[in-house]
Amino acid sequence: MAGRIIYGTAWREHRTPALVEAAVLKGFRAIDTACQPKHYREDLVGEALQTLQTKHGIKREDLWLQTKYTPIGGQSMSKPLPYNPDTSITTQIQASFAKSLLNLRTTYIDSYILHSPLPTLEKTLEAWAAMCALQDGGQLRKIGVSNTYDVHTLEALSAVRQVQVVQNRWHERNGWDKQVCSYCRDHGIEYQSFWTLSGSPSLLATPELVNIAKASSCTPAQALFKFAMMGGVTPLSGTTNEAHMEHGVAVSGLDLEDPSGQLKILEKLVWGA
Repeated sequence: MAGRIIYGTAWREHRTPALVEAAVLKGFRAIDTACQPKHYREDLVGEALQTLQTKHGIKREDLWLQTKYTPIGGQSMSKPLPYNPDTSITTQIQASFAKSLLNLRTTYIDSYILHSPLPTLEKTLEAWAAMCALQDGGQLRKIGVSNTYDVHTLEALSAVRQVQVVQNRWHERNGWDKQVCSYCRDHGIEYQSFWTLSGSPSLLATPELVNIAKASSCTPAQALFKFAMMGGVTPLSGTTNEAHMEHGVAVSGLDLEDPSGQLKILEKLVWGA
């Protein structure tokens, strides 16, 4: 998905179908969700996909879908669980994946993510092996991990099978996750970012970024998304504003103007280059 922005669906509850439909009609072709009723309505994403096909002729194969297995620590016991927590991790993943296929009304997933490492490396590796087996079965295309800020964990997983996607918070408070970003660039791993805008208000307001945005006839948010993409980051956007959806889709074709060499200042700040 490099070169595009992914539409994120966390915390949208009953608004999920209308927002996913609007995002796709505005031009998004990649959607992120999770089999985690605590924060996502994966089933309502599936409802939107059905509407998009029947009403608008946008087929499943026209879209890129990413979902996640969420370990029990990230689930809410007050919500219906997608698996029996008393079963093995392998069985949990198999059940969660089957539920995702049912929810999304599809026969395959483009990218399947381990939502977070488990309490021990041994358990995390068991989960990874189960995901590798699903990939070998042909029902999913890429596998990856989220909320993983330790390069050693990525190295341990990649010793079994190369991690293909990492989805992390990318913002000023964690130093833009420099070490993991660098690891991903060096190993050909797609790095996806969330909290890209909301987590970096100071960066959005820097004179350098504001001036680049003005010179490029775009918003500072668009300039930041494009700057991230230029550094090998695939941003997620969960906007509920349809104008902002259009702005996000337009970023892929945007060329940043830099008449005063201010990109170098931003690169040094964010990437340490």
